[in-house]
Amino acid sequence: MRAVVQNDKNRSWWRRRGTTVRASVAVLTAAALASGCARADDEAPPPLKAPPARALDGYAAKLRADHAALVAAAKRWGLQRTPLRPPPPPAKKPAITTRAGFEVDRHEEQGLPPVFTTVPTRQKVVFLTIDDGAEKDPAFLRMMTDLRIPYTAFLSDYLVSENYGYFRRMQAGGVGLNNHTLNHPYLPDLSYTEQKHEICGMQDVVERRYGKRPLLFRPPYGNYNSDTLRAARDCGIEYVPLWNEEVFVDRWDYREWDRDIHPGDIVLSHFRGEDDWDGRMPDMIRVFLDKVTAKGYAVARLEDYL
Repeated sequence: MRAVVQNDKNRSWWRRRGTTVRASVAVLTAAALASGCARADDEAPPPLKAPPARALDGYAAKLRADHAALVAAAKRWGLQRTPLRPPPPPAKKPAITTRAGFEVDRHEEQGLPPVFTTVPTRQKVVFLTIDDGAEKDPAFLRMMTDLRIPYTAFLSDYLVSENYGYFRRMQAGGVGLNNHTLNHPYLPDLSYTEQKHEICGMQDVVERRYGKRPLLFRPPYGNYNSDTLRAARDCGIEYVPLWNEEVFVDRWDYREWDRDIHPGDIVLSHFRGEDDWDGRMPDMIRVFLDKVTAKGYAVARLEDYL
């Protein structure tokens, strides 16, 4: 009997001991939670544990590798400087309005798309746009892919129909394919019906070949009238971007008196080669990038700001 009583006493002692231990653990846990696991003397929290630190190191390593690849690509393509990376697209898009002096009669009253040469932004970015589609240089696609330079294309069907696949590869790289009419006519000489055929017809081509109707339209030569903008609106166009500068393989042309680039400027070039220029499209891109990079500008994607 004494053995049984002793065992009962032992069990009773361990039950009381366990309760005390559990209570102490609970008190300590509550204190830690209440203090945010801070130390009593307000010392800094312990350093990051291994998994988050490894993740940060991995991210930093990826950034370094990306930059090294860009530096190497810039050297490979003969650039004077490594192109600057653009900032993230704005969460709130800027309000786009028609540039003063570029309006037509009753522009706003008719709900016509805005005509503009610059996107209102304080960021040091410019937008590269390339027109027509005559030259289809594979080296240009490789260069823009290697350098990760965004741009926007405005296409005319009578030129791109020779090789729709070339521009499909361009689109696969994130390039927006937009409307530059079917046949590149001087639109103000045409009636409203004829202009609508040129614009809506190109909308149909882009949708059929590339899966999406454009929202951007650039009139050939930058010339338009009220009928042009009415036809564009009726074909689903929302914006009519023109340009503030034009770049060639051997020079820049400027719209502004100061002959300089500005934040948000739209830059025009063309799909041209040695038949039209004293050089090829990669030569034009070098002229373009060397200037904008030297002036501290990055190249952003126009559609990201609209």
